[in-house]
Amino acid sequence: MDGEVIVISNQADIRFDVPLYTVAEAARALGVHPSTLSTWAKGYVRHSPGRQPVRGEAIVTSLQSDHGQPSIPFVGLAEALVLAGIRKSGVPLQRVRPALAALSSEIGIEHALASRRLFTDGAEILFDHATALSGDEAELVRELVVVRSGQRVFAEIVDQYLKLISYGSDDYASQIRLPAYERAEVIADPLRGFGQPIFAHGAASLNDVLQRFWSGDDIDTLSAEFGVPIPEIEDVLRATSRRAA
Repeated sequence: MDGEVIVISNQADIRFDVPLYTVAEAARALGVHPSTLSTWAKGYVRHSPGRQPVRGEAIVTSLQSDHGQPSIPFVGLAEALVLAGIRKSGVPLQRVRPALAALSSEIGIEHALASRRLFTDGAEILFDHATALSGDEAELVRELVVVRSGQRVFAEIVDQYLKLISYGSDDYASQIRLPAYERAEVIADPLRGFGQPIFAHGAASLNDVLQRFWSGDDIDTLSAEFGVPIPEIEDVLRATSRRAA
């Protein structure tokens, strides 16, 4: 049932251990192209004539699954959200991959991109890492960090993405407000609806509302039945239409 709370055992954590999203679903929720998210989750090898292959390791958590089945756990969605923010800032991700690896190593925990420590300490770590670099790499890393009130903090667009993440008592991501929508407050919560996008107001499944609209129900009826404000339904419909175009 949509909005249903999932009770999990102490031996498992659905955020880390359960594949909740296909690559396409995760990409749609974050507003990135599926092929982009696929390279983050699976890595890549690029071949150029006369040159050695260029390899990029996976930087988003992905679990083993059958073809076409969910492979991205919630923690992977949180990691991909951070990468989407960096990409949105205009800094080429492939150029800052070594800096991200150094950041994860410095934080010293698994899934560092989904940790609260990235929000609190990440900008300082990246800035310090940039001092050990030279040329373009150093400049690109510094583009992710600014100095404000004497503190090194993430640049505005990255900071905006990080603020979409809520953290649990263990300091790992526990809920995400999805960035693919302008007015609608749509969240992913692994303990509700198996992490599938839901409206924060009314807790209705995004997919259920869309399916009813495509089946012929008008927006006023959907708003009254699901408890979702009309402007939010309209926003989701616009975003969905843009992606389908």
